[in-house]
Amino acid sequence: MAILSGLKPERVFSYFEELSRVPRGSGNTASASNLCAAYARQLGLRCRQDAANNVIIWKDASPGYEGAAPIILQGHLDMVCAKTEDCTKDMATQGLDLVTDGEWIWADKTSLGADNGVAIAIILAILTDDTLPHPPIEAVFTADEEIGLVGAFALDCSDLRGRTLLNLDFEDEGVFTVSSAGGVSLDCALAAAREPLDGECCYEIVLDGLIGGHSGADIDKGRASANPLMVRVLYSAMEQIPLLRLCDIHGGQFDNVISPSCRAKIAVPHEQAQALEQFLASFGGVLKNEWACEPELSLSWNAAAPSDALSVRDTSRALHLLLGLPHGVQAMSMEFPGLVQTSLNFSFVCLEPDGLRFTCSIRSCIASQKAMMVQRVRAAVESAGGSVAERSDYPGWQYAKSSALRELILSAYRDISGREGRVVASHGGLECGLFVDRIPGLDAISTGPDLQGVHSVHERVSVRSIAHLYDLVCEVLKRSR
Repeated sequence: MAILSGLKPERVFSYFEELSRVPRGSGNTASASNLCAAYARQLGLRCRQDAANNVIIWKDASPGYEGAAPIILQGHLDMVCAKTEDCTKDMATQGLDLVTDGEWIWADKTSLGADNGVAIAIILAILTDDTLPHPPIEAVFTADEEIGLVGAFALDCSDLRGRTLLNLDFEDEGVFTVSSAGGVSLDCALAAAREPLDGECCYEIVLDGLIGGHSGADIDKGRASANPLMVRVLYSAMEQIPLLRLCDIHGGQFDNVISPSCRAKIAVPHEQAQALEQFLASFGGVLKNEWACEPELSLSWNAAAPSDALSVRDTSRALHLLLGLPHGVQAMSMEFPGLVQTSLNFSFVCLEPDGLRFTCSIRSCIASQKAMMVQRVRAAVESAGGSVAERSDYPGWQYAKSSALRELILSAYRDISGREGRVVASHGGLECGLFVDRIPGLDAISTGPDLQGVHSVHERVSVRSIAHLYDLVCEVLKRSR
């Protein structure tokens, strides 16, 4: 039985539910890509599907719009896969369990993927409706946006004729994005050899219960990140117990997610075990006091039995490096009040057999500041004897002072809703920047439905705002003669 049956517009929610039945985590988008290509074949529409799982579907203009310029409708296929600790679902092979109360939609024990499944569903609904007046449509579904715009980088844009792009990958109804940050991810490594334990007492330390969130949309909300907090716990413990050794650490999974949990294993001399436990009990209170916005923050520990650990010297070297890493908001925009200009997300850390590995995700709407943050991280890592590799370097999207699309969509929104739309710049990385960079003269804007808790198990989307977004896109198409 369809969970979303009865929600309107029916086509949109039907497609969203169909899309939610197939796995589509980043790096695993073949099923979703094939689904969209199959819909195109069923509709008799021209379609191109590439090796990166991108899909482009073309639909000719409706009667009376044959002379209009094409418009590109765009969204991404992949989602961030997050699940609760007790969730047994394999998100690499299974779809989602949708839930709705008629006002909101969410998924049971997992992220929802409304970012950006709602866009795909709306575009498919438009492609299947032959009653809508519209210019030629070029529907572009990209893969693996969440892991560095991978699909958009691989996309051949040479057969796109549209010079107007409506991207549906934003998170607030009535808010229209006209600029976004560029970004780059830094994969860092610090070589360190493991050595056998020498009878020490070992503990596993768990820091969890944090809200987490999107490293673009939520980096300025004052939320804690488990990775730098765990490093602080370990460094502070090392100050109390200099012979502490690091056995393991693992926190984070995705570049663009503020880590909600981190685990570490350490070894200390037996005579220091009680001192460590007293310290952890006390420091847990310190963190709760500092992070009142994180009511579920928890620092716990239990006995562990690892077989080896870094040396005392390499433990100190690793923790000194990690503690000194920048994290969070680095600069605010002077042009757009309240906009984060530059930030860094300490997104991932783990200890492997050959040493420490961690990732820093940098965002900035100022290219020179993005480069400066790369310098800062590289200088810190290399001075400790480590190495840095750059990946997923994508351009920012600069604000255009003149935009016919911006005026059109603001006018349409005003007429439909009776409210004024709000024009903003985003600290999130949007694919618009890549398309604007590749397609000369492209006029672009991004909008979307009301989303909450994106990239987390708390993700949910407003039913009403999806309907409003669909109506708005249809009205923009109608006015695009």
